[in-house]
Amino acid sequence: MKKTFLGHKIGEEHKPMTKVEEYLILHLGVILIAVGVYFFKFPNNFAIGGVSGISVVLNAWIPSLSASNLNLIMNFALLLVGVFFFGKDFGIKTAYATVLLSLLIEVFSYFIPLTKPLTNQPLLELVYAVILPGIGGGLLFNIRASSGGTDIVAMILKKYSSLNIGRALLISDISITLLSFSVFGVETGLLATLGLITKSILVDRTIESINKVKHFTIVTDKPEEILQFITKNLHRGGTKMQGKGIYLGQDKTIINVVVNSYEGVLLRDFAKKTDPHCFITILNTSQIIGKGFHYVS
Repeated sequence: MKKTFLGHKIGEEHKPMTKVEEYLILHLGVILIAVGVYFFKFPNNFAIGGVSGISVVLNAWIPSLSASNLNLIMNFALLLVGVFFFGKDFGIKTAYATVLLSLLIEVFSYFIPLTKPLTNQPLLELVYAVILPGIGGGLLFNIRASSGGTDIVAMILKKYSSLNIGRALLISDISITLLSFSVFGVETGLLATLGLITKSILVDRTIESINKVKHFTIVTDKPEEILQFITKNLHRGGTKMQGKGIYLGQDKTIINVVVNSYEGVLLRDFAKKTDPHCFITILNTSQIIGKGFHYVS
């Protein structure tokens, strides 16, 4: 039976998630996005790109329809476009997330109508308007899904053109955000711009933190004890190479191994205790291909 550290099995593989786990994460991600969009984006007119940002701007021009109504209409229209172009190959999780998000925002607007922001602190509300959808989007991307919207347009462009999709979406988001300057004024436009910059960083950081593991490079004179600890105690594999120190020209053994965060603490402490003069570099990474780890694209 494998040993445990802080309740986690040592050497436990990062197994692919089950469908139940994926859809639990999908629901959590969609709920976070819906709360951030409805309770914080819409009331403050934060046009931070995407369909929700377009909905905010259009609501100023078409006041007869609420931002949540416009969001629902555009998301469903884009969903039909996605199905038309991709048929049964269209991402089921993305389609489901799109429908769920649109309906959830509409439910919020029906049962909890908002006529003004929750507080009189726009910067505070911007934080939640960015953090909640950012984390939610990161959770969806981690299971290879999205909340639809302009992502569907990107999928179509990717299939039928050689256009740089990331750049096209960035230009689209910037254009939507810049519109908020003329529609809602400089203060709201500056806040929306700050939100757009923060959102792009937050999504990447969320994905990285979920899948983060430790890549160890250990240069040591006592490799056998450390290798035995890695294989027998941590139940991991690795790579052993021979090297030579530049300064003194002494022969050294270089060990490369990837472990999870919990195992990393054990390995670091054991290596320093076994060989106080060993040299260790530890890198965080979130994309691993190979036995014991699943790959996140």
